[in-house]
Amino acid sequence: MTAIHHNTPDLFALSDIHGPVLRPDDEGYADEVTGFNLAARHTPDVVVGATGTDDVVAAMRWAAATGTPVTVQATGHGANFPVDNGLLISTARMTDVRIDPAEGTATVAAGAKWRQVLDAAAPHGCAALTGTSTDIGVIGYTLGGGLPCLGRTYGYAADRVRSFQVVTPDGILRETDASHEPDLFWALRGGKGNVGVVTSVTFELLPLTRLVGGGIYCAGEDAEPLLRAWADWTPTVPAQMCTAFSLLRLPPLPTIPEPLRGRFWSRVAVAWTGDPDEGERLLAPLREAAPVVFDTVTEMDYTDVDQIYTEPENPLPARESCALLRELTPDAVSAFLAQAGPAAPAEYPLLLVGLRHMGGQLSRPAAVEDAICARDANYLLETVGVLAVAEAAALIETATATLHAAMAPYGTGRTMVNIHGRPGDERDRARAWTPEVYARLRRTKATYDPANLLRHGHTVTPVAAA
Repeated sequence: MTAIHHNTPDLFALSDIHGPVLRPDDEGYADEVTGFNLAARHTPDVVVGATGTDDVVAAMRWAAATGTPVTVQATGHGANFPVDNGLLISTARMTDVRIDPAEGTATVAAGAKWRQVLDAAAPHGCAALTGTSTDIGVIGYTLGGGLPCLGRTYGYAADRVRSFQVVTPDGILRETDASHEPDLFWALRGGKGNVGVVTSVTFELLPLTRLVGGGIYCAGEDAEPLLRAWADWTPTVPAQMCTAFSLLRLPPLPTIPEPLRGRFWSRVAVAWTGDPDEGERLLAPLREAAPVVFDTVTEMDYTDVDQIYTEPENPLPARESCALLRELTPDAVSAFLAQAGPAAPAEYPLLLVGLRHMGGQLSRPAAVEDAICARDANYLLETVGVLAVAEAAALIETATATLHAAMAPYGTGRTMVNIHGRPGDERDRARAWTPEVYARLRRTKATYDPANLLRHGHTVTPVAAA
């Protein structure tokens, strides 16, 4: 193999890896580095397509010996930050899923998606705490805490983790749980990819096969009565009711199904785990708030959970952001609608502007302490913009910043790391945690990654304890 440009160290040291080891000029490189979010175009000096734990260990030992920065990617849904140097480890080939029905657990390899977990667990009468799409990778989602579709009912996905297998930047494979290297275990549940490359996770499953889910869709012009009804209604519902209000401005693309395509919608997405008849009674005030154009809320198998939020199925270039809110007062609703509601310009650049109801089990402390810092929020503001044209980035950033400024008086000042969006400077990245948790995360990183090899994406800088 010839030498790598950009002064990358000789790759002969990676010859023991079973998967492909590719540089920018090699065939297959572009496919290997491209993730779901096309907004981040990765150009690392070398990419390793890991086929198993041994490949990750070898890659990390090489990185440690050469001082090469490391990035990890499974599906690339969270690829908000382009990588332009160093080593990228792709775990997409590591898709093993093992269900233990007796223990009620799943052990999942680094590149597996939630769809694979649901399909493996369903024959055993079990489900997992997936997010709004089952196409997302299990590991990255869980490392960021994991905000489930049923979060109010069951808490964060990270709350149910039993153990991790992780390769730390010194190239050592470690097993960690609440009793073994507890600081490492703490940081891996909500601290994102700051302390190591996870090769597998074991977590508890739910004895759940059915739920009531779907969406109540009204015209976007009816957003105000629907949102005000939802804001008044959410504090009254039990924890089994998980909902989100969204404004959807959908382009006329053939990949978007009819009748959603090319229209402006206000929607309440619903996931309810209680008695179906009780759920229908609870939803009545929302259905009466504004004319319903169509209603997809129905009893379904849990494996059909993607029908609730109808996330995009194909890769696209997107920018996302979020902010945690303490309250949703009438003034907060007015501020939200003034920025993103029906009176916004016709060319408003945000595809989705949403408010997720938090609280319930999401507000309760974890049985084992973790790094999640969203338990004091009652709502989550989230936005998505698609970079359809060259000018879109600036328009999306302006609209997002203006909306966040308007909602700041009602916020906690923090974000969730998985939906934070493109990380900025250190002060911006720190908003995903409280000052105390951020300081502890930096100290833990100094223990496991003192050279800051894991420095791309939403990472923190290591600092030794005083």
